[in-house]
Amino acid sequence: MLSAVIACFIIGYVVIVFEHPLRLDKTVPALLMGAICWALLSLGFNSGVLDVVDGHEHLFSLADHAGDHAMSHEEAEEGFMAALLHHLGKTAEILIFLIGAMTIVEIVDLHRGFDILKGWVRTRNKKRLLWIVGILGFILSAIIDNLTATIVLVTLLRKLVPDRDQRIWYIAMIVIAANAGGAWSPIGDVTTTMLWIGKRVSTAGLMEYLILPSIVCFAVPFFVASFLKPFQGELMGVPVVSKEELKAERLLSSKTMLFLGLGMIVFVPIFKTITHLPPYIGMMLSLGVVWLVSEYIHPEEDFTEERKEAYSAHKALSRIEMSSILFFLGILMAVAALETVAVGEVGALRAVAEALQSVIPDQNIVVFILGFLSAIIDNVPLVAASMGMYDMAKYAIDDTLWHFIAYSAGTGGSMLIIGSAAGVAAMGMERIDFIWYFKKISWLAFIGFAAGAAVFMAIETLF
Repeated sequence: MLSAVIACFIIGYVVIVFEHPLRLDKTVPALLMGAICWALLSLGFNSGVLDVVDGHEHLFSLADHAGDHAMSHEEAEEGFMAALLHHLGKTAEILIFLIGAMTIVEIVDLHRGFDILKGWVRTRNKKRLLWIVGILGFILSAIIDNLTATIVLVTLLRKLVPDRDQRIWYIAMIVIAANAGGAWSPIGDVTTTMLWIGKRVSTAGLMEYLILPSIVCFAVPFFVASFLKPFQGELMGVPVVSKEELKAERLLSSKTMLFLGLGMIVFVPIFKTITHLPPYIGMMLSLGVVWLVSEYIHPEEDFTEERKEAYSAHKALSRIEMSSILFFLGILMAVAALETVAVGEVGALRAVAEALQSVIPDQNIVVFILGFLSAIIDNVPLVAASMGMYDMAKYAIDDTLWHFIAYSAGTGGSMLIIGSAAGVAAMGMERIDFIWYFKKISWLAFIGFAAGAAVFMAIETLF
């Protein structure tokens, strides 16, 4: 039965990896994989074939040969359900947080808040434009997450660079900047958010240890790219938009909602630090404030009750990607099943970690390889698996292991266009070819990833 659980996970994972050739939304195999893994685990447990481990490392068994672990049927059932509810609770924390953040971003977008950014980019010099949009991507991704930052900047570049062949070079570089920017912020990437909510990293620790490696990961490829031919000279055919025209495109509420939305998202880590409450509580508060303001603010001069629906939070909620939320639900619960099924005295993922430790004693090498894997495989399940592999009693909050995992999983995905949410979004919006990205951009992403990793390990060694 253990083999069946593992086989179900592997098959589901393969289908997710090949979602594009199969033309199947990855949410479908994720949901099926999560449900079937737990179903197999329950059947195996109730028949006495499988043992389970809860979130506190307690072993529960219905097997006849349980020995010291022998217990009543009721106790074992309670233990199994407690393990399931524990993992569902941890997953729900992440999903509620993401739903709140995504809704705030959509409210800001409805009020054309991100159009303010167009006024900050007024140059025809290709090299200067590269650094401006790169820095914007790096900073924005740390605030509104790398996926949303990429979508915002792709939309902006469509207006700034009409020539698609030229534009995709900038967009590909934004993917690198957005992933690097998201790695040092607890709200910048789903994986760092998972580690933060899972109490593996703190806001201050993440920023302290990863800000410099992330800057290097961003700056090195951009510095090299600035000498490449696509970023030399001036942009041709770009219309000059006056400040008056830019203001005319905005709404009365654009600036207010932009700074309120970004400010309330940034407030979440501050709220957690002050109150010591889980991050999703702070996100609920922030969403409530933004929603409240959006109900009473007037986006237009002649604002009527009939126009209110166009800028409402209800419309913003209808625009968030629920398929992504359900994907995370399925994949995280599937990984939780592997964390729960017992191999000997520990969960299956912990057993894998112990086996890796015996084969590759240097954890930095293991985590560095994780960065390459995140370019091929979705980094969400990789980080979820790593959280189950290593014992928090041995690797406490802000241990360098967790910081290096956050860096590797967050930035390693830039090496392939399909390796991160930001890359997939850019690929979908601009139809960027996988082979083109691999030939032109992957080497830039690699040198940035390797340089940042070297800086991280140097800091670890010295301090």
